[in-house]
Amino acid sequence: MIRPAAGRRSADSSTAVAVERALGLAEQLLTRRYGATVRLADPEDLGGSARSLVLRTKVTENPFGLPRSLVIKHYQRNPTPGRADRFRHEAASCQLFTAMQGDSRPSSELFGYDAANRLLVLEDLGRSSTLADKLFGSDAGAAERCLLSWARALGRLHALTAGREHDFDALLRRLGERSWRDPMADEARSALATLPELIEAKLGVRVGPAAAEEARATARLLGGTRYRAFSPSDTCPDNNLVTRKGVRFVDFEWGCFRDVMLDAAYTRVPFPACESSFALPAGMADAMLAAWRAEVVSVWPDLDEPARLRARLLDAQLLWVWLCTLLLLPAGLAENSLIGRDTTRSPRALLALAHYWGALARDAAGGGRPASAELAEAMVAALRPKLGDGQPELPLFPAFRARTTD
Repeated sequence: MIRPAAGRRSADSSTAVAVERALGLAEQLLTRRYGATVRLADPEDLGGSARSLVLRTKVTENPFGLPRSLVIKHYQRNPTPGRADRFRHEAASCQLFTAMQGDSRPSSELFGYDAANRLLVLEDLGRSSTLADKLFGSDAGAAERCLLSWARALGRLHALTAGREHDFDALLRRLGERSWRDPMADEARSALATLPELIEAKLGVRVGPAAAEEARATARLLGGTRYRAFSPSDTCPDNNLVTRKGVRFVDFEWGCFRDVMLDAAYTRVPFPACESSFALPAGMADAMLAAWRAEVVSVWPDLDEPARLRARLLDAQLLWVWLCTLLLLPAGLAENSLIGRDTTRSPRALLALAHYWGALARDAAGGGRPASAELAEAMVAALRPKLGDGQPELPLFPAFRARTTD
């Protein structure tokens, strides 16, 4: 019998079949694990993606003190041959976190996984808001508090997982996945190699040897630095739940270990890997960085040295701006994307790039990178005429706009 399924995709008969199958597999998994029957009912579709079905479900027959509800994530597609398996990365990530104490765990507890059927059963963190809900809401104070909570949570995640890369690699190997690098590493190296030719051809901006060398030097962040820790990689606002215990991270399909500054630089290039870009109010980036730093200095005391922190943060900012330019410029100019992104012309892409390069011009000038500062100024000058009349600025996240007009 098909269990009643509430949610956004319940009207689709194929989805109803997929929901029934996911619940059946989860029941079998939990029953095998605990040695007695577990029954699930009343699935609620939480959205997921084209790759996966995500459900909240009630536990109706529960002899083991399981929570009253659980979350099921069922991957609907097999991995692309020759590419990293996102299910395996998420399963390894969740196992790594579940081994931590509950109070310090940065995400939901893993109750079980079925590698053959590509299914995860996870703790239900409740009907929490996301960071996106706060940033796109109307309460500036709540958005500010959540950004600071996110920064602290990110710092705790880095501090807790520092030195545990071998554990993560072992979990991946046990799942049949070889050790995997940061998913943005290849694209970043491509940006360092190809961006000078691209922006000269499309914007008429020449990258001088000194600017190219300053950018290439940032590639060291992509290797084996001593500041490595776990990164969700995809930390867009909708992948962060705001719970009573603070921000919790979800979605580890791209989970990996990398240099922590690549995440900390989100304070200067707000959520650069995400589809939508908005600006932060004055002072917010510094406050977020301070919240993050307070959590990591117990592991890396030298990051409490302002000069060292600024230098490494500027490296990460510079690398992200080059990468974002490779990702966004073709779309903004309605050219074919170099790496398969959406090629629909997007004036917002150019607006975001002008904002990123403008911030880089200021930070590089004050950080001893004169060639990068000069290049950044030239990039802003080349991008501005393409934005149309008025040369608009990148808008703040919606929650902060009312404050600026009071």
